[in-house]
Amino acid sequence: MQRYILKISAIVIASITLLFLSSCKKDFADPSRATEESVFGTITGMTGVDVGLQRVFSLSQAGPLYNIVTIDALLTKQVYVLNQGNTNEFKLSLGGTEVDGNNTLLTGLWTTCNKINYDADKVIAAAASVSDKGYASGLIGYATIFKALAMGAMSEFWENIPDSNGTNVNFISRTDGLNKIIAAIDNALTLISANPVSASFTANVPVGIDIANTLQALKARYSLFVGNYPQALTAATAVDLTKTSVLNFEAANPNPIFTAAGSNFNLYQPVDSTMGLPVGLQPDLDDKRVPFYMGLSGSSASRFVMKGFCGSSLSAFPIYLPGEITLIKAEVYARMSPPDLDNALTELNKVITKDPASAPLGVGAGLPAIAGPLTQSQILDQIYRNRCIELFMSGLRLEDMRRFERPTDERGRNFMPYPLRERDNNPNTPADPPF
Repeated sequence: MQRYILKISAIVIASITLLFLSSCKKDFADPSRATEESVFGTITGMTGVDVGLQRVFSLSQAGPLYNIVTIDALLTKQVYVLNQGNTNEFKLSLGGTEVDGNNTLLTGLWTTCNKINYDADKVIAAAASVSDKGYASGLIGYATIFKALAMGAMSEFWENIPDSNGTNVNFISRTDGLNKIIAAIDNALTLISANPVSASFTANVPVGIDIANTLQALKARYSLFVGNYPQALTAATAVDLTKTSVLNFEAANPNPIFTAAGSNFNLYQPVDSTMGLPVGLQPDLDDKRVPFYMGLSGSSASRFVMKGFCGSSLSAFPIYLPGEITLIKAEVYARMSPPDLDNALTELNKVITKDPASAPLGVGAGLPAIAGPLTQSQILDQIYRNRCIELFMSGLRLEDMRRFERPTDERGRNFMPYPLRERDNNPNTPADPPF
């Protein structure tokens, strides 16, 4: 990704990337790096941490982006492992008791998400004292995005998550964790409303992210997950669907999913054009989203090869899709009491009929609208189906499977076991879920 913050010292960047040496005690102090006062006491230092949050989240196989997409895609059968020598990925594809606390993908995701949350909290607290309030709202809004993505990932894969940073921390339920995310987003949105993000801040961080729009999109996502439908609808309505927010890559810092898996036939590739969906929910043969996300490989190793947001080393990866926001509205209308099935179908059809040529990120089904009336159950089935297709390999399907009460044989696990590094260092670690 492009780095626009100027003259950030190597020691500041080191203070971010040191997470790879951090223990799961969530005690991230290290005497060899810059003091917290020198990093979080200056605008340059805090901006460097913000840039570091995106870097840690999105780059390399150690980062959350790769692990979120990979863990979710393997557990929900969107992709399959081509070489069983990739033991940790292969065990995730098997699911059940094959997935344990030693899995390096789970351990990596847990550690990096905790580190991102720790540093984001430091920025949010320190930026409150910055005199340039427009710059401060940018610092806080940007940090909150990555805090939300990190805590959101943990809340998707684990039943309980750490309540704070430190040693021997207590755990809270995933629902409480999601509500903490929403509260943090609300705080950032309030600050941005009072003091819009300054141009001087946006000039010093990587291009691609619309801060206010992204915060509303994430609020809509996590409000839906906790079942707060009015809040989800309000946030989704506030999202400008003509705007996008993406993580950009460059030759020196390539797309990690493509680099690890998409560029070869050694790790994993899409199962096939069914996208891992059962009969009755599989994509229509004319659905233009299928050739967007995958193509015929021409190789005997795997018939299909990933495209879309993982199709090259420079492929930008969206933080959210406009189609996700529209489908959130459809689901809210379908689930509210009493359900508004007419509006649910209207929103659903916006996704189904969308022309990929006019879609901001090129994702569009280009299909005829579904004719009504439909029952609530029928509409929810179609919403789930279209979420799976529209959001293929986005890291959200496991959450959707639980929420839509899909049969358990369609996924490898409901929730993940806790990393042994956490269990060995924190006596408050909960018992592992049975499935």
